[in-house]
Amino acid sequence: MDISMMLKALGEPTRLSIFQQLLIRKHCVRSLSKKLGITESAVSQHMKVLKEAGLVYGERFGYHIHYLPRQEAMDALCTAFAEMKQQSLELCRDPQLCQCEFRGEEQQ
Repeated sequence: MDISMMLKALGEPTRLSIFQQLLIRKHCVRSLSKKLGITESAVSQHMKVLKEAGLVYGERFGYHIHYLPRQEAMDALCTAFAEMKQQSLELCRDPQLCQCEFRGEEQQ
């Protein structure tokens, strides 16, 4: 899964709102449109981006498609953020220590 594509898709505030609504329950385009106060065509365009990023999928229910978040995407995002958190925890934060790889070149 492409984490950068997912983050780029979620970086737009309306798509983030849509995704957060889908984490609460399934929604169709009409439901999201009414809930967020935007047109159905705008919701459809946002859903296209979220689907292409691998964040959501749809299940047909009669004439409507109900959208849900992909669990694999959530797992991938959680894993990526857990790894970043661990790297941050292990980072040397000593202000007296320079870790720049170019430091040796300057001293020569």
